[in-house]
Amino acid sequence: MKGTPVEISAAEFKAKCLKLMDEIAKTRKPVVITKRGKPVAKLVPADPEPRRPLFGCMAGTVKFEGDIVAPLDVVWEVEAETEPNLYPRKRQTRRRG
Repeated sequence: MKGTPVEISAAEFKAKCLKLMDEIAKTRKPVVITKRGKPVAKLVPADPEPRRPLFGCMAGTVKFEGDIVAPLDVVWEVEAETEPNLYPRKRQTRRRG
């Protein structure tokens, strides 16, 4: 038998809400919130999220794109003996004045 849950008035709950939530998470015991002595709500601890197994957690996340070691069919600038223009000059405009 778990016993009866703790009862607390709505005004007291409003004042101590965050502290009560931390306490409920730690003790795992529900709290009944009352208004004029009548229960109106029940604050219960949330169920912990199930943990995913570590083995196989990355399954289906890798995409095979083909052979990454084979040479490409593209001529590089170095092989074509041309220099890339790393610093193109900006076109200067004349000011009219």
